[in-house]
Amino acid sequence: MASYAAHLDQARKHKVDVVWFTDHDFRIAAAGHRQAVHFDGTAEPEHGLAWTWKQHVVGKPGSHGADFVAAPHSPHDGPGKALRLTATGAGAVRFEGVAWNAMANACVDDTTLTLDVLPEQIGSGGALTLDLQLSNQPGKGILRVAYQIGDVDKVTHKADGAQGTVRLPVQPGAWQRFTFVLRDDIAKLWPDIVAGDNALTGLALEVRQGRFVADRLTFNRSRRAGQAGEQLRASIIDAVALRYPDVTQYRALEVSMVRHLNWFGGDLTLPAFPSPPVRDNDAALTASMVRWLHAHGGLVCWNHPMDVAKRDELANLVVTRGALGVDLVEIGRDPLEDLLWVFDVAARNGVFFTALGSSDDHDATDWAANEEHFVSHVWSPSKRRADLLRALSAGAAWFTDLTSYRGAMDLRVGDVSYMGAVLVGSAPVALDVSATKLPKGATLEIITGKLGTGLQPSTSVVSVKTGTARTTVKPGTYVRSQVRLKDKTVAGVSNPLWLLAKTPATPIPAARRRALPYGV
Repeated sequence: MASYAAHLDQARKHKVDVVWFTDHDFRIAAAGHRQAVHFDGTAEPEHGLAWTWKQHVVGKPGSHGADFVAAPHSPHDGPGKALRLTATGAGAVRFEGVAWNAMANACVDDTTLTLDVLPEQIGSGGALTLDLQLSNQPGKGILRVAYQIGDVDKVTHKADGAQGTVRLPVQPGAWQRFTFVLRDDIAKLWPDIVAGDNALTGLALEVRQGRFVADRLTFNRSRRAGQAGEQLRASIIDAVALRYPDVTQYRALEVSMVRHLNWFGGDLTLPAFPSPPVRDNDAALTASMVRWLHAHGGLVCWNHPMDVAKRDELANLVVTRGALGVDLVEIGRDPLEDLLWVFDVAARNGVFFTALGSSDDHDATDWAANEEHFVSHVWSPSKRRADLLRALSAGAAWFTDLTSYRGAMDLRVGDVSYMGAVLVGSAPVALDVSATKLPKGATLEIITGKLGTGLQPSTSVVSVKTGTARTTVKPGTYVRSQVRLKDKTVAGVSNPLWLLAKTPATPIPAARRRALPYGV
């Protein structure tokens, strides 16, 4: 439902200065998306993927009907049926189309629809309406375009807030094909937005005061082959970015045909898609995809890792399979306490990845009200992509609850930040733990974990009411911190610092291997 502009408007509102747009890869490519509907019945699969029509009565029509009929049907369609809709009086009959996994949804920038229409009877003010739902736009809400095909003399465009109406003349008693160029009509209705910054998020047919037959609805997307969908997306993001120069924007992908992975950096080559595009959660397949993405550069994040695995199962998979080889994991989301438990199991076993917060928001109506509203922070010298990726790779990151805590968290040795670092040594290290701007009643928790093996955490917790504390990191332990609010919920989590007693058999990631400052 969200537009890029709606997300950027939320970023500005909540003082988030960098946004990575992690769209689903198969939606960018419109892979396996719906091509046509032939009105052969209430259910009409295409390549094994469902399409269903849901009938509704609107208002109080004097009479109404909806029938799939063998005749008449469009001369431009093959054998089959068509949909006859009838309504009289002060009401309407409405058919809403629903595609499996929203497989009619796609960016409208390159999308043209066609519909064959036969008006059998048109009463006063009567029309067949193709009602399209689009995306949420800041200051407007969710846009809708109603294409009203009826007894009018010319094509007209009119917008009233988020509702746009396009009236189209029709010849009674004859089949006609209507072509809807969505981007062009949106640009005429709302010239103040980037027209292509919309998705087709809903579709319905409705008849008032008349009898119409509809047939052969097609979805034509002209820029999706190969990398074309990603190039189209880039052009839209660039156009919207001009209106939000205060928010740094980068493109990323959510790789979706395996356990979901965010891909930050790299060349953003779209991977191959199965046909039909159905997700396969096999762990080995996901690990193979991680290797493929790494070969194309950048960092890989395991998204919502508990969507197909319970806590103990996930911990086992993280330890025995090295977190499938990812660089980053979404830890900051529900169920947070379970994911923190897994995080501590991973840290104990020396499985090094950077914990991030999730902001998995598909609507962008209000980031703060969305159930996933953790934001990630990094210690970086700039907002350049390369600097941000280095900080993420090194674990110099923490995440906080957008609504309740936005302070800075750090682990410092001397005057140097060591968050995410892996040290090797036989001497204890003095570590300064900090969290700025603690809310009233909140505490800073220092979590110390013992290194070793096992699928249970081995941690101790010290709570302090001030935002700073010094602790001693002993060889064979790690330390991380978190902010716990007065109501006991966790609102901020840092990545750890590890102090290994000896160099491990598995190489320490180069971005994390750090030496102590001179004299410490």
